[in-house]
Amino acid sequence: MAPSRRPPTDARRGGAQPIDGWTADALPRRPHLTDVARLVGVHPSTVSRALDPAKWNLVHADTRERVRAVADRLGYTPHALARGLRRGRTMSVGVIVADVANPFASDLLAGITGTLEESSYTPLIAQTHDEPGRLAIVLRNLRDQRVDAIIVAAARRTEGALIRASVDPRTPLVLAVRAVEDEPIATVTHDDFAGGQLAAAHLAALGHRLVAQLQGPDTISSFFQRALGFTSAATAAGLRVREVRGKGDGPNPDEGSRLMERLLSRKGHRPSAVFAHNDWMAIGAIDVLRAHGLACPSDVSVIGYNDAPLSDHLSPPLSSIRYAAREIGRAAAEVALTRIEDPTAGSVSVSFAPELVIRESTAPPPKAAPLQAPLRARRRAGAKG
Repeated sequence: MAPSRRPPTDARRGGAQPIDGWTADALPRRPHLTDVARLVGVHPSTVSRALDPAKWNLVHADTRERVRAVADRLGYTPHALARGLRRGRTMSVGVIVADVANPFASDLLAGITGTLEESSYTPLIAQTHDEPGRLAIVLRNLRDQRVDAIIVAAARRTEGALIRASVDPRTPLVLAVRAVEDEPIATVTHDDFAGGQLAAAHLAALGHRLVAQLQGPDTISSFFQRALGFTSAATAAGLRVREVRGKGDGPNPDEGSRLMERLLSRKGHRPSAVFAHNDWMAIGAIDVLRAHGLACPSDVSVIGYNDAPLSDHLSPPLSSIRYAAREIGRAAAEVALTRIEDPTAGSVSVSFAPELVIRESTAPPPKAAPLQAPLRARRRAGAKG
């Protein structure tokens, strides 16, 4: 004998209010649009229009109110994915970052996801850890998910062709944070060349004359441009830039520590100031200075980049070049949404200006700051002994 079904009840009123003989809690499943249509006595397309802000003006006001009332009492909400599929969309946007654990990425993602969600799009977030070949795999996975657009914040300078080859040509692409060469892809970045110039100009204004920079991977446009900007401004200001052997494999404290150790191991006069290509590298550099019995900034000034969260709570509080990560995230999402609505929109390039944030990790240089006496001086001293 088939089980009897009692009338559905109003879920929001504890089952006390039947709706034309039906109550919501008796439905054997989640309420559908057809349930609302049956109870109101209209065609399902009328319900769809009545609950769609873009079309509800096509439905008579009395009918619209009845539809809303029944939908509310049943607990029915329009399915965003279903609406999107009717327009040939999945209502999702792929977002690729290098490392979600990086504090910089959290601000960037906050800007992207907040903007997408305001337009009822779901972000699908993936990371590459900057591993070779990983970007192509992630792009193909997102392509198979049929996302409506892709925001890439993990590209290397030479990966433009790879990105194009890994994505459906009809899918809007937006590069954020990192640019690529030789590909006309919509790009939202930071003026990292100007940011490097700001760091050099700040150290020059404090009176430093021998400086160095701890560089991130030059395969990434951000670090490549910061190095160019710093070197050009330092040279123009008459500063000498002490070279550090090699570049960081990634923007993290370990690489900052490794490069600072290399700098301190060099013979000759110690630079009185160091520009680290991001704040995490600056933290590693300051740790090494302490391990060598040197103080920041009285022995060596350190300036970072990004103005990451809690940079002002470090010891000493870190001078840095502020990076508008959240704003760049919002702008990248807005470009993606625009290109979803208008696939014929031309390529755009948006660049945000950097800002110098001065704190206690930078100060005028000491009168003399040698790591070791110059080799010739040490030989003369040995001869006298």
